[in-house]
Amino acid sequence: MAEHRVRVTQDSASRWRRRAGEYDTLAEALAAAEPGDTVTVRPGTFRENVVLDKPVTIVPAQGPGSVRIDPPSGVPLTVTAAATVRDLVIEGSDSSVPAVLVTGPDARPALSGCRVETRSATGVEVTGGARPTLRSCVIANPAGLGLRLRGEGTAAAFEDCEVAAAGQAGIAVLGGAAAALDRCKVHHASGAGVLLTDPGSAAELTGCEIYEIRGSGVQAEAQAAGRLVDCEIHRVTGNGLTLDGEAELVLTGCRVHDLPENGADLRGRARLSLSNSTVRDFGRGALSVWDQGTEAVAESCELHGSSGEYPALWVSDGARLTLTDCSLHDLPDALFVLDRDSAATAEGCSFSRIRSSAVSVSGGAGVTLTGCRVQEAGTGLWFRDHGSGGLLTDCEISDVATGVIVTKGADPVLRDCTVRASSDAGVYVSAQGRGTFEDCRVSHGKGFGFHIIDGCRTVLTRCRAEQNGRAGFEFSEPGPVVEGCTSDDVAPAATAEVPAPRSVPPVGVAQPLTAAALASAVAGGAAGTAAIGPIPDCRPAEEALAELDALVGLATVKQEVRTLIDLISVGRRRRQAGLKAPSLRRHLVFTGAPGTGKTTVARLYGEILAALGVLQRGHLVEVARVDLVGEHIGSTAIRTAAAFDRARGGVLFIDEAYALAPEDGGRDFGREAIDTLVKLMEDHRDEVVVIVAGYTAEMERFLSANPGVSSRFSRTITFPDYSADELLEIARAQCAEHEYALSEATEGALLDHFATLERGPNFGNGRTARQVFETMVERHAMRVAQLADPSTEELQLLVPGDLPTARLP
Repeated sequence: MAEHRVRVTQDSASRWRRRAGEYDTLAEALAAAEPGDTVTVRPGTFRENVVLDKPVTIVPAQGPGSVRIDPPSGVPLTVTAAATVRDLVIEGSDSSVPAVLVTGPDARPALSGCRVETRSATGVEVTGGARPTLRSCVIANPAGLGLRLRGEGTAAAFEDCEVAAAGQAGIAVLGGAAAALDRCKVHHASGAGVLLTDPGSAAELTGCEIYEIRGSGVQAEAQAAGRLVDCEIHRVTGNGLTLDGEAELVLTGCRVHDLPENGADLRGRARLSLSNSTVRDFGRGALSVWDQGTEAVAESCELHGSSGEYPALWVSDGARLTLTDCSLHDLPDALFVLDRDSAATAEGCSFSRIRSSAVSVSGGAGVTLTGCRVQEAGTGLWFRDHGSGGLLTDCEISDVATGVIVTKGADPVLRDCTVRASSDAGVYVSAQGRGTFEDCRVSHGKGFGFHIIDGCRTVLTRCRAEQNGRAGFEFSEPGPVVEGCTSDDVAPAATAEVPAPRSVPPVGVAQPLTAAALASAVAGGAAGTAAIGPIPDCRPAEEALAELDALVGLATVKQEVRTLIDLISVGRRRRQAGLKAPSLRRHLVFTGAPGTGKTTVARLYGEILAALGVLQRGHLVEVARVDLVGEHIGSTAIRTAAAFDRARGGVLFIDEAYALAPEDGGRDFGREAIDTLVKLMEDHRDEVVVIVAGYTAEMERFLSANPGVSSRFSRTITFPDYSADELLEIARAQCAEHEYALSEATEGALLDHFATLERGPNFGNGRTARQVFETMVERHAMRVAQLADPSTEELQLLVPGDLPTARLP
């Protein structure tokens, strides 16, 4: 091997320096080198097993790829020290050993620009407490694993590396080892792109891409854990993510797509957390969550584009799913929750363009939905059988075939929910289904509003039906319990009455309807209508103005609103007197920080305008950017028009409207929403009042986004931050409402607390006062729970020690 000369340059700090020497083999050169020396290797292939057991540097003399290490058997390169290796090619074909072995607690090497082209058991193996760093390295091992880390205390960092081929997993982290990957690529592997297994094993991936995997993108099992940030997983033959055996994965800002199976499949008490991530174009489901104790959590995620016929979200066998501010669209079915103890919670989520059911609950499972929207679906919500149910609050269902179906003993509770524009029934209950509906509204449907058959004992309290094609309420048999419900197809008692056989009350009298009374009504031919009253007129303007005046602070806001009301009122009187009335644009801009009462004032403004006859109904429809802006060309105009249509006769309140005109908008679809809104405001100027709200400076940008925007809004009303005294007044009101009391000392401490709060752009104002009160209640409970027999006064009195800033005993 004389043609392969190896030069050793003594770069160490030894006092006695020998001259640099040249050697025929790497082994000879490394034996002569001292710690800190550089071994420079001339081009060629070295068929020897290289062992780096001292902190030297080894580099090729003529750049990357010019030196290859390829012994006939054994490990080509073993590193047990803090050596540096640059730009070498490591080959090898021994299927029983790794091509590169980094082992031992003293192994802290740095490998950069190296290529491992081998058919070995493992491309690179890290074990025995080693802690190497690999930069810009490429591993191709079609016969075995790409990278393997094993054992407690073993850890490795990989930067800009690539596993280009692997006959097994691309990266395997086992036995309590840890890996950190930054901007790495793993592709053309089998089994899994990244495999994590065993307790204590962990991996953190940042800006990585995993693709072309014959198996799962990431597989975590046996209590292993992983964190992925800004990663992309796509074009795999299995699941994007597979979790089992109490494993845990956390994904932030990731993209999982183009999968024939599931975006993520969880079993065996595993846990998955997704935030600001996208799962799309999957063949089975976005998330499939199985088994008792298994849990998935998704926040601000987008799930869409199923290519199969399976539910996007599948929760069964006692598993749990939590969704917050997520968007699900273009799916065959969105959320299926099955089996007793299975549960799903969704808050502020959007379900749209769902071909079949948006939410289906069966087998005794339960769901909790708060502030969710379902639009363009076959069935909005379907509670299928005995024990299935849940709680829905402030949810909106529109443009569906049937809004809510309750059958076979299911028993959900819906509060403050709306069903609009269903092609069949808004709410349909049959086959011993039950259900409790409180303050719910069904409108603009082509069929019945509330259609209850088979004598189901559904409870309807203060529900409202209007502008439904067939009837507001249809009860075919005795059973429903109705209290305080109204419909626009029931005449007022003063103008219409139905004979009252068997003591049935006259039509138009709203009162509780017992099962016996309803049975009597049905027998007398007046099924159900006896308990349904006409929709009442809105309350007088004076009552709404009194509520406005009762709000804490906001003196200038109240004056501005009263001025508008006076102008409108006098204008009506002038027209009645045959005089010209001033031309008023009623659309408003509300500016100010969060928690200053903008939404409350908008609601009262609508009520007052309805009382004055300016608006037909005066209801409030609150939307934000996510409700108006679609994902593709044309969908934004549809969404904006739908929101405007829901607000007809009332107020369309657009919170954080400036988000429709971002500073770097470019081709942002928010501009389309603004353009559509301006045209609708012109075409239907007398039907809807539009109020846009947000921070003062940002709203100036919104008003300049379209030449027609600023001209449509007559007035800007600024909502100031609450003073410390006003925040204290809000806290007092909270105490009175919840039957607590503040001592004089507590009020003083509260005032001092509110006075010292930092009032930055995220200051919560009234919301902050309410949060402080809630914290005080919690701390009061912790304190009083220690008392053996607390008095009534102690159960009510909040003391200075209950403040958030006070130190707990």
